[in-house]
Amino acid sequence: MTPLRPYLLRAVIDWIVDNDHTPHMVIDCAVPGVAAPTEQAQGGKLTLNISAAAVRNFSVDDERVSLDTRFQGRAMRISAPVGAVVGVYAKETGMGMGFAADHGAPPSDPAPSKPARARKSKQRPTLRLVK
Repeated sequence: MTPLRPYLLRAVIDWIVDNDHTPHMVIDCAVPGVAAPTEQAQGGKLTLNISAAAVRNFSVDDERVSLDTRFQGRAMRISAPVGAVVGVYAKETGMGMGFAADHGAPPSDPAPSKPARARKSKQRPTLRLVK
């Protein structure tokens, strides 16, 4: 199946714009493949105003987020893997969606565990009347 995150990103951004708010995106600059001005990042995270008035050529495909914007009067192309996006939110309300950063490591398979045995409880279940 195709990755779910790009679909969620596009949906949340559309929802924010449809409600006349300003979408902002937070990118984790520590994720490999991020091409962004890290000197502007705070705590390794870069917050971008991604409204139509602030950026040009904004796109989210299955693998990358890219846009053209300006930092301190200098035109810049920002590109990042979709896994580097850790959040999208509305500036005015703070409502949106957060994601865990994907640093490119494949998920580890947990060691197979033995099925848990059902424990017999010595205490019997009780019912209580709630008014």
